[in-house]
Amino acid sequence: MSLFEDADTPVATRSSRRPRRFSGGVWALVIALVALLVLSFLPTGFVIQRQGPVVNTLGSVENAEGDDVPLISVRGAETYPTAGALDLTTVQIAGTRERTPSWFELAMAWFDASEAVLPIDQVFPAGTTTEQRNEENAALMVDSQKEATAAALTELGYTVRAHVGVGALTEDSPATGILEVGDEIVSADGTSIEDTAQLRSVINAGQGDPVELVIRRDDAERTVRVTPVQTESADGPVWIIGITTARDFEFPIDVTIQLDRIGGPSAGQMFALGIIDTLTPGELNGGEQVAGTGTIDSAGTIGPIGGIRQKLYGALDAGAAYFLAPEKNCDEVVGHIPGDLRVIPVSTLDDSLAALDAIRTGDGVDDLPVCSAG
Repeated sequence: MSLFEDADTPVATRSSRRPRRFSGGVWALVIALVALLVLSFLPTGFVIQRQGPVVNTLGSVENAEGDDVPLISVRGAETYPTAGALDLTTVQIAGTRERTPSWFELAMAWFDASEAVLPIDQVFPAGTTTEQRNEENAALMVDSQKEATAAALTELGYTVRAHVGVGALTEDSPATGILEVGDEIVSADGTSIEDTAQLRSVINAGQGDPVELVIRRDDAERTVRVTPVQTESADGPVWIIGITTARDFEFPIDVTIQLDRIGGPSAGQMFALGIIDTLTPGELNGGEQVAGTGTIDSAGTIGPIGGIRQKLYGALDAGAAYFLAPEKNCDEVVGHIPGDLRVIPVSTLDDSLAALDAIRTGDGVDDLPVCSAG
């Protein structure tokens, strides 16, 4: 019996079936690549929100001329050294109406806890260009700096005078030819006006009667009369004089906040804390790195913002140990705190100062509030 098969004896193998399977796999790969290529060029209708720059309000920034300048500078009052950081946090948007992210980019963002996929209409309302959105955010940033300065100086005992101006006249406004953009509204029917709510209340109290306004234009006061018209609102019929208002303040000292290329109102809280730290002895934060976010008004009320989860990741990556978050954002915070970042909910400037005092002294840190759902 032969121990070896003859050399010309055919040997059965499965090599004859490999080409078919190999060919099928190649075609599947080609189809997948083509589909991926096609999807990469199709508009998606979504954008990606991710963490943006983190900026220390106690530090310095580069201005438009390329010079390094303090983010917060003060003239007319004594200032004091600071330490650590009071970081403002931001988000940035990947994508525009002109160029949306690809489906592949969206898929990657969907599985990244530090990013969020948002409908494009939520970020870029229909009919609004990218340029218009940027201009609106720049205006909101200016307003937030004014409100933050007013809140901080009021907290420190300074007298801050607020006034309401005419920001714009609406189409077919009954105030056309009577009021002008930039006019300051001093009083309405004898009531001193310091905010829009006061003006609205006086106008509606008249139930359509002409409103006597004392305005200041070109440093001179004059008295005018405007007859309101009635319109529908979400709360029912209201009387209006056809203007949008712009709130401004007169400050006893000169506070300048230098921050380019960042827009929106969400840095208000951290601006106010940075101003207070600059104008008071000692270190408000005890030399720690504290981050935060939140709008603020002149009364010190801290309001909710967007992108809180992305801002938490930005703060952690920047090295912050604590994060001051608007209490009204707590539902979005619970279950989404990265690493060992300590998130402290606040609703007023006094809440924030109390939290910083506990961080500075180490007394009561464990008793600080935490976010809870609902």
